[in-house]
Amino acid sequence: MNQQYTEIFSRHRQNPIQTAADWPYPVHTVFNPAATLLPNDMTLLLCRVEDRRGLSHLSVARSANGVDGWQIDPQPTFLPDPDHFPEELWGIEDPRITFIPELGRYAIVYTAFTRDGPGVALAFTEDFRHFERYGLIMSPDDKDAALLPHRIGDHWALIHRPISSSRAHMWISYSADLRHWGSDKLMLEARHGAWWDANKIGLSPPPIETAQGWLVIYHGVRQTASGSLYRLGLALFDLETPERCLKRGDEWVFGPEKPYELHGDVSNVTFPCGYTIGPDGDTLHLYYGAADTSIALATGSVRAMLEWLEQHG
Repeated sequence: MNQQYTEIFSRHRQNPIQTAADWPYPVHTVFNPAATLLPNDMTLLLCRVEDRRGLSHLSVARSANGVDGWQIDPQPTFLPDPDHFPEELWGIEDPRITFIPELGRYAIVYTAFTRDGPGVALAFTEDFRHFERYGLIMSPDDKDAALLPHRIGDHWALIHRPISSSRAHMWISYSADLRHWGSDKLMLEARHGAWWDANKIGLSPPPIETAQGWLVIYHGVRQTASGSLYRLGLALFDLETPERCLKRGDEWVFGPEKPYELHGDVSNVTFPCGYTIGPDGDTLHLYYGAADTSIALATGSVRAMLEWLEQHG
């Protein structure tokens, strides 16, 4: 009798690939990195770094192979600026990077920790040294957000996760100018009951554009007697109407199993905010926060994810 589940992602043998001990200045933890490939094929991670106050900033790490040999900025790369942006009073967290060809810039959507909870903020950069902040674009409580890389019709599209009452779903909103957002539509609903993704879900890394649709890796949060359990699932959305879900997997495909995922500041967490895709257009490097303490890497295949959804969606 076959008791094996299909393995979508394989953990790298060197995990965790980054910890606080690797940082060139004193920090408490590093986790939840955004990721992108630079024009010179260097992998860039924009890591969430938490200090001993409990406040977070963002720091860049670069690697030729995306696994080791990381060159980490000697000082924080992107610090909160509460003097000009009071919504960043308690730090900035969990970035997602999307390159926008029309603008020739990278969009960084991140969580700004305000007095009233987390909100969604936006910044742009060409070189990850100089940043243009747009400030808060979604008010609290809202997070887990990323931009699509091009307009849908005449409008930009932002996936995000507002929280209302005791449930949290994925939504998509549209904008003509990247500053004023509306036309909000429910994109994916958290299930009820005992499901692995009941009551609270959210976008993990930015969607992957494929010929079949927008391939989304999302997280579900299950409340257990010992706390929250963060695991990953897959869904596929229409290219031209991205709020329309075409397929959704019933089962989770990746969750905490290893000691560095099971134990940490927040135990039982696998939380990716970024990926890179190899020259073959298929090999996926998924970078994730492990137990809110370190950064780990898993590899997968875009084709295999789509095939799994075809069978299990």
